[in-house]
Amino acid sequence: MDSRFDEGMRVRTEVLGAEHVARAQAAQTPFDADFQRFITEYAWGALWARPHLDRRTRSLVTIAILAALGREELALHFRASRNLGVDPAEVAEVLLHVAVYAGVPAANHAFAVGRRELGFSEGAAPGGTAPGGTAPGGAASGGGASGGVEPGTAPGGTTGPPRRDQR
Repeated sequence: MDSRFDEGMRVRTEVLGAEHVARAQAAQTPFDADFQRFITEYAWGALWARPHLDRRTRSLVTIAILAALGREELALHFRASRNLGVDPAEVAEVLLHVAVYAGVPAANHAFAVGRRELGFSEGAAPGGTAPGGTAPGGAASGGGASGGVEPGTAPGGTTGPPRRDQR
């Protein structure tokens, strides 16, 4: 039987993608190594590995919580939702719930992050091109599909809160 850490690495990789997990491991330092092990074992190996909710549902619940709390990991979990087959329309429904139960400002911010991370830009369908030839996400996408942060890191792998232009 796999250890909780091994199970956590397997689930984390399936949800977030091998590239993201490799970047997170490469960015690990002696300062945060125990924390990284903790989230791998408990968030991914214990919680996300539980059988009673499927990963799509866990993804939507996670998006709702992160949106309601305004957490920086929201962009990462929008991208991860695509790995799990979550339809952007389902994400939008969850964000409408956030608007009612957690507040319109929280949902407004989450919709802005979602537009960028799920490939919507003004006037474009997901994966399409916006008027004027701008690709989804545009130059201001803040990391694109390969970006994302783990708890405690800002975009670009630095510690501390993200810069205002990276939120």
